[in-house]
Amino acid sequence: MYDVIVIGAGPAGCMAAKRTAAAGYKVLLIEKLEMPREKSCSGILIPKSVEIVENEFGKIPDSVLCRPNVSRGIIITNEENQAFTFESSGLNIWRSLFDHWLALAAKDSGAEIRTSTVAISCEEGSDHVSVELQGRKTYYEQAAVVIVCDGAGSLIKKNLLQERNSYIATYQTFSKGSIDLDSQFFHAYLSPELSEYDAWFNVKDDFLIIGVGVKDPNKIKHYHSRFLSFLQSYYNARIQPQVKEERWIIPYITPGHSVTLGKGRVLFAGEAANFLNPMGEGISSALVSGCKVAEAIQSVYTKGHIVNAQQLIKTYEKYVLQERQYMIRQWELLARVSPKFSDFLSS
Repeated sequence: MYDVIVIGAGPAGCMAAKRTAAAGYKVLLIEKLEMPREKSCSGILIPKSVEIVENEFGKIPDSVLCRPNVSRGIIITNEENQAFTFESSGLNIWRSLFDHWLALAAKDSGAEIRTSTVAISCEEGSDHVSVELQGRKTYYEQAAVVIVCDGAGSLIKKNLLQERNSYIATYQTFSKGSIDLDSQFFHAYLSPELSEYDAWFNVKDDFLIIGVGVKDPNKIKHYHSRFLSFLQSYYNARIQPQVKEERWIIPYITPGHSVTLGKGRVLFAGEAANFLNPMGEGISSALVSGCKVAEAIQSVYTKGHIVNAQQLIKTYEKYVLQERQYMIRQWELLARVSPKFSDFLSS
């Protein structure tokens, strides 16, 4: 019997696991893949994320960084071909190495880590939650509280809530080559000719990363090809054959900014809770929600006692309110830049 089972060893899960384990709870951190593992992501730590990480985990090691080490911000080109530059000094990381470093810190704080293990479903009992896990075999573990941090496509969330969510499918490729764009910025393009959502370009080490987000996954290759042609025509891109490709899904954020914090003693954090900022920036909200869900548990749950599920959700909702408001402000800011997202101003 664990006090807390955390599902997903990304920033939200590692933060939640580290904080609860450091508080003296018996914690199990579940990750479906062997670590270090790949995670499709821009891998940009904005200043907010850097501050949170270094306050909780210590100085970010050079070993998780890629070239250029420093990200100077984002340049958004809207549908009307207007470019808006938002400068901020962040860090450029490889998510595989960064997440592994976070997970090891959670382990050092006392959390047990179990990799190559898929969390399938949760079932609440009178005083615990039973979690169905699939490793070499199917088995169950129990905890007073479960924290779900395994992303927008969470199987646990789908099985628990029995509802369909809307997603944006993302696709990005890694290639060597050259281009007439500043490699220290993340470049986002909102033209409907280039994607159904957004298209982006950034650099990690010697790789040019070219990506698109779409509502219809069947159109991924079509839009990726159009964006590549656009970069070749307007920015003198010379792209060598791709080395690898990555696919992922992110929440489709719509006006109203609905987040789902949990059900009963099963709580959601990060993208599993629908926390996501414009242009797919989710690391900062993952870190904050992972921190706040851990604080809510510490506030409500005393080891050996039954958790009051209603009080737990209300406390988490109160603690994470500022992050929800921050998320709203970020989408409203994008709405002032892009007609495509103008509905966020009236929500």
